[in-house]
Amino acid sequence: MIEPGGPGAPFTVLFDEQPPVGRQLPAAFRELYGGWPLPDAADRPFTYVNFVMSHDGRVSFNSPGHLGGGDISRRDRHDRWLMGLLRARADAVLVGGSSITAAGNHVWTPGAVFPADAAAFAALRKHEGRQPTPLLVVLTRSGRVPEHAPALDDPQLPIVVATTERGAGVARAILGARPHVDYLVAGELLDQRAVMRALRAQFGVESLLCEAGPQVYAALLADGLIDDAFVTISPIIVGASQEQARPSLVEGVAFGYANPPELRVLSVHRQGSYLYLHSRYQR
Repeated sequence: MIEPGGPGAPFTVLFDEQPPVGRQLPAAFRELYGGWPLPDAADRPFTYVNFVMSHDGRVSFNSPGHLGGGDISRRDRHDRWLMGLLRARADAVLVGGSSITAAGNHVWTPGAVFPADAAAFAALRKHEGRQPTPLLVVLTRSGRVPEHAPALDDPQLPIVVATTERGAGVARAILGARPHVDYLVAGELLDQRAVMRALRAQFGVESLLCEAGPQVYAALLADGLIDDAFVTISPIIVGASQEQARPSLVEGVAFGYANPPELRVLSVHRQGSYLYLHSRYQR
């Protein structure tokens, strides 16, 4: 197996209480990050989300040319390598329809975010019995997607558009006949639980990485569809104002006082002034 070069130095483990249940990373990856036991899927994929946020909890500068997480992380190598690892263990990556437009030329593959270890990530996928490329799941009620984008145009990058009955018609009209694009129709209102069950049953997705924005994250969280959260805390302060709104980690859903979602921290890693948290939602 090809050994990873890593981000330049191993992560410093400050805390690790992960249950020893699930498939551990191979030794070369454990030396850089740790074991990360990945639990098995049930009737839906085991789903984890990945975000980088500022010290004050913002996930985007929300200004032209500075919408993505790379501006928050300051393109920290450890954050980018970890993102590549999270993609490498995912059978599919889920994004929102607006993410395709905002991403520009980006594609959601392990090598795209950390090219130096593209071969090692590919070897890890093969070792764990995954397809060479993660399935890209585009979650969109409206079906509105760009006509052309690298993530949509490459026939080597399989896609599922998860949408409503009306949205499927819109998306088909935009994309035309593309053999690498499938459609998953989940009713008139986009039943997210049905989407997850179908990804497991019809597409064989056992592990799913959510890289959608704060509103999609909130909606999935409200439906109880997120298992783990990987959050990098960047040492910068972003702030916000009435003139310049900047989203936080979860947007669009206000959870009640009595029973808000609650996380248990499984591990904390550090490199310099950055912290990398892995947490699991309590059911």
